[in-house]
Amino acid sequence: MEPPTMNPVVEPLSWMLGTWLSDPPGAGTFPALQPFQYLEEAYISHVGQPVLNFSFNAFHLDTRRPMHRECGFIRLKPDTNKVAFISAQNTGIVEVEEGEVNGQELCITSHSIARMSFAKEPHVEQVSLPLQPSLLPPCAFSPQRAQIIPWPGVCLST
Repeated sequence: MEPPTMNPVVEPLSWMLGTWLSDPPGAGTFPALQPFQYLEEAYISHVGQPVLNFSFNAFHLDTRRPMHRECGFIRLKPDTNKVAFISAQNTGIVEVEEGEVNGQELCITSHSIARMSFAKEPHVEQVSLPLQPSLLPPCAFSPQRAQIIPWPGVCLST
């Protein structure tokens, strides 16, 4: 079976396609946990629709234990540089993040965040993602991945 033709609406995002690995590892801090490091793998694909599909999978750096999981879609508003990420996470959070893509630079901020009624605290209130491929070898990615801001002064970022 031949791969599908990329929909022209998402052609400006074609640089994102593939499997990316965080380099260097991310660092996480939360009030009730010891600081930790994690690796993140991003897989971005398409099936010919006017959206990209994505999955982000984080693993503990030392134990390789699975951590955060996220999957969803990336959409572009046709004929603009406006972009949206629509995602669901294994923590019970569903979010829409919107922003702009300029060449190979993408910057998005949370627009809407919802969570299941029994999600663990702290509750995420804002997410921002500046994303730009680094000058690393192919299949390496340094994403400044999600600054998750559950309350002032606490964040998870790389």
